Formats: sequence, structure tokens, C-alpha cells
Amino acid sequence: MILEPIPPTILSVRRIPNASPTLLAAYGADPARHTSLGLITADQDDPTYVALDEATKQAPVEVVFARSFYAGARHASGPLSGEILGVLAASGPDEIEEGLRAAVRCLEHDACFYAANEDGSLAVFPHVVSALGTYLAQEAGLTPGDAMAYLVAPPMEGALGLDAALKAADVQAARIQPPPTETNFSAAFLSGTLEACQAAAVAYAKAVVEVARRPREY
Repeated sequence: MILEPIPPTILSVRRIPNASPTLLAAYGADPARHTSLGLITADQDDPTYVALDEATKQAPVEVVFARSFYAGARHASGPLSGEILGVLAASGPDEIEEGLRAAVRCLEHDACFYAANEDGSLAVFPHVVSALGTYLAQEAGLTPGDAMAYLVAPPMEGALGLDAALKAADVQAARIQPPPTETNFSAAFLSGTLEACQAAAVAYAKAVVEVARRPREY
């Protein structure tokens, strides 16, 4: 079923209400401002980045650590590792709880990869963030509240998809990550109006599906 959602699996969610100052500093938090951490792992990295950004819009939390793991979820270091570890920091446990709930909601109901071929072995992430939070805004060099197309696909598909997206709408490339990334996909952040970002994401997904259907048509 082409472009059917592939729901992410949340593998672990834990809270440290009163974290050690040494641990806080090790994961990028500021012990002078932060006392609590929230940690989440999942089997899809890019939806989790979006979910962490959503947390910053719904709670007074900061994303202090977010890293994809090499080779992806199929080669994880353990059954709870998945493809990414995300860490939120806040001044107290209530804020962490609020942020984690927002991240989980986003992963359960919003951000996910989609199947780009019939058996789902090829995945694409043509996601549009209607209003950026502080985390993705900083990562993309944009302003919180901006719209952004967050586009991810394997290397060949991603190249053709990005070309189609840039030609389909009045969008600008805020950041392009050619392969290889940690998971060997490619990614791009495109900025513009919400309507333009949506049009770019549609064009990207269509191009990825077309490459999957006819990979050797040159």
C-alpha cells in the first residue's frame, strides 16, 4: 500500500526528576537551570526529532541531546535502543512530564514515515511542520513559528525528490544533508509558506514513489 503510514514504535520513556549535575552536563543540560531530564527512544529517528520539537512548543523544556544511531533500528545495540535517543531538560519534573506527553502524542498521531513501495521496504518522510518549535528552528537556522518541509528518503530517491520539491513550490533550502547520514538516508529542510511547504512535500513523496516504481529508467 503505497504512502500508507508506517507508525513508529516508542521503545522506552523514562524520567529522572532530580538528575545528577554531572549527568545533566554530560547530556548538554545546564545544571544551573535544569534539574530534571526526560529520555525517549524509538525506532524512527526523524519523527522523533519532530516529536522533540513539538515538546518545546507544548512545555517549558529544552532538547539538550538528540542523536541518531549508526545503521538504524535494525542494527540497534539493544531491544530498547531503536534508532535515536532524545533527551529533554527542564527546571522540574512536572515540565518534563508535560514535554514527554507531547512528544509521545506526536509520535502516536502525527509524525511517521510512509511506505513508498508496495511491500513497505522503501520508506519516505515527507513531513510538514506548520510552526517550528525552538529545537528544529535552531537546527534549520530558521525562526520559531516558521513553516518547514522536513524531507527524508534513501540516497537516490532523496536526490530526485529534493529536485522535484525545489521545482514544485516557492521554497528555499534551509539545510541539506546528503548521504551518508547515521542511518544512510538523505534529508532536507525547506522553508516557505505553509502552502509552499505542503506542495514541496507532496512533490517529494511523488518523486520518491516514482523512483521506486522505475528505478532504472534513464
